[in-house]
Amino acid sequence: MTDNDRLIIFVKNLELGKVKTRLAKSIGEDQALSIYQKLLLYTKEITKSLNAEKAVYYSERVDNNDLWDNMLFSKALQQGEELGEKMQNAFADAFAQGKQRVIIIGSDCLELETYMIKEAFAVLENNDVVLGPAKDGGYYLIGMTKFLPTLFEGKNWSTEDLLMDTILDLKKMKAKYYLLKTLNDIDTVEDLKSLDKFPNQKSEDWF
Repeated sequence: MTDNDRLIIFVKNLELGKVKTRLAKSIGEDQALSIYQKLLLYTKEITKSLNAEKAVYYSERVDNNDLWDNMLFSKALQQGEELGEKMQNAFADAFAQGKQRVIIIGSDCLELETYMIKEAFAVLENNDVVLGPAKDGGYYLIGMTKFLPTLFEGKNWSTEDLLMDTILDLKKMKAKYYLLKTLNDIDTVEDLKSLDKFPNQKSEDWF
């Protein structure tokens, strides 16, 4: 990885009632906010040492006094109405600035590890696009070596068809793509319970 690579991290501002809303329906808004803060801390830890330009893209406003070190992470505001448009614009900005490999991740996947992000950058040496499939039918990571706006148009976000619809687009374009390991995002109480299988994570530690 080099300065020509950019890792974009999409985050939501830490505001009560605006994060992990599906989870909040089961455990309450206060606990959902606390869990999301822990997810942000985890995401920071697995990305801070990566040898690539790192940018945090906020949902509501840029926060220069939060957990993201301004010396390690640049900061920007997501631009657009819905998720697809926001990601499309983030990729467009990166490539306009001369970046050669660009990856976007979210901030709610505890199974994602540093080496997986390194793998994603590495496979972009020989592929146009890399995708990290999520168990819910979406994806936790998307990266590319050239701007392909079609991948973000006409999609039903947060549905079980997202990954497959994206792959169908890639096949139509005859783009070469690579699929990483399938992982689980943290969106529900059931997702939290699955943490017990990890040596250093227990679901009770998150409440």
